[in-house]
This record gives sequence, structure tokens and C-alpha cells, in this order.
Amino acid sequence: MDFRFGHTSLRVYDLKKSLDFYVGALGMKETRRKDYPGDFCLVFLKDAADKCELELTYNYDPKKPYEIGNGFAHLGFYVKDLEAAHKELKEKGYKVTEFSGLGGNKSSFFFVTDPDGYDIEIIREK
Repeated sequence: MDFRFGHTSLRVYDLKKSLDFYVGALGMKETRRKDYPGDFCLVFLKDAADKCELELTYNYDPKKPYEIGNGFAHLGFYVKDLEAAHKELKEKGYKVTEFSGLGGNKSSFFFVTDPDGYDIEIIREK
């Protein structure tokens, strides 16, 4: 399998403050946004070299700030053959979820759990 690192996702308590920091202070640029009103909003940022992508996940109406540790969501990796990757990881004994998707696309990604319990999102490369 030829995996390419995709993104890091962080849950944020205050989206405006987070964007002020990542865009204003660190010079990242917003590349796209996916809003699911009443549920959550995903904001994707890239670095100046256009290589590193950060996904900020804002859950609407959070009750309190995230604690360090539970604010981490997942790492994302892109792969061309999603089905083959799913099969291979499952055969190797890793815990994998069923295929999933957003916005009507039912098979665009799945998650695999690493040995320490971190979720890794495997995404179909477009």
C-alpha cells in the first residue's frame, strides 16, 4: 500500500480564536469548510508549502473547553484503493470500522485504531 499523510484533526472550543491563531499567527490558509449546521463545522487549513493540512473540528455549543488529550480527534491518511487498504488492515488484525462517508457519500473513509488506541482515518484519495 502507498499511504500518504493526509491531515491532523483537532477539536476546538472557540473556532474564531483558533482561526485567529492558525491563520493570523501561524500563517496557515483556510482551504475549505464543511458546515453541518447544528452539529459541527470542519475547517481545513494548509501550511505555506501546501503540504501539511490541519482540520479544525468545531462542535456547536460545546459546554466547556476540551482537556488536553481529549481534544485530539484523529490523524488522517489518504490511499488510492480504500477497499484494499481496509481488507489488508483487517487481515493484519487491526480494529477497523465499516466504511463511512459524509454528505451522502457512504464509502469515502474508515477508521483504524493504532496500538495505543488512537483513531486513524483512512480516506479515499480523489
